[in-house]
Amino acid sequence: MTTPTRGRPRSFDREAALDKATRLFWARGYEATSIGDLTAAMGIGAPSLYAAFGDKATLFGEVVRSFGARYGQFIPRALAEEPTAEAALRRCLRDAAAEYTRADCPHGCLVMTAGMNTNSGEIADMLREMRTRNLGLIAERIQADVDAGLLAPETDARLLARYVSTVMQGMSQAARDGASQAELERVAELAMYGWDQAADTARMTTRGDK
Repeated sequence: MTTPTRGRPRSFDREAALDKATRLFWARGYEATSIGDLTAAMGIGAPSLYAAFGDKATLFGEVVRSFGARYGQFIPRALAEEPTAEAALRRCLRDAAAEYTRADCPHGCLVMTAGMNTNSGEIADMLREMRTRNLGLIAERIQADVDAGLLAPETDARLLARYVSTVMQGMSQAARDGASQAELERVAELAMYGWDQAADTARMTTRGDK
């Protein structure tokens, strides 16, 4: 008895094609990347792309998830492994300097830049949700130090997280503009020199001080 076939197998490596799509969206952004650009980079025809990945927006959604799993884990890893929020965020910024300037990848962070100038509310919302999720992870780590008495009880953890997140977004754009790893590492150091002042400001904001 023979087993019935389920159609012709794909003639391309799906994971390799996804990686090529990731790098293209990463380098050009969502709006500037066309289906023709994608098929050329991925080495497949449009019918194969649609069959394997769906339309452009669906493909981009998979790209974003793949990017987070492959290139974005340095943030949750540092938050989980370092003993304090300050140490974890110092490591996040230092690692960001390295990740955003990797020689084997487009520079910057796809999640921070690929949606710039997009006309798609769906795409903008997807990327905003990922950035907000990372902001929440940082805020939770800071709040854990507040709860443990390592930071003042009136510290606004989310505001302090916003400070770090804003620095990282600036580092991503600077990397795309040509900043080197060494320059961004120095930026990271300068940002953390201001950690105590940022924490003080977060406390003053919570109390409503001027």
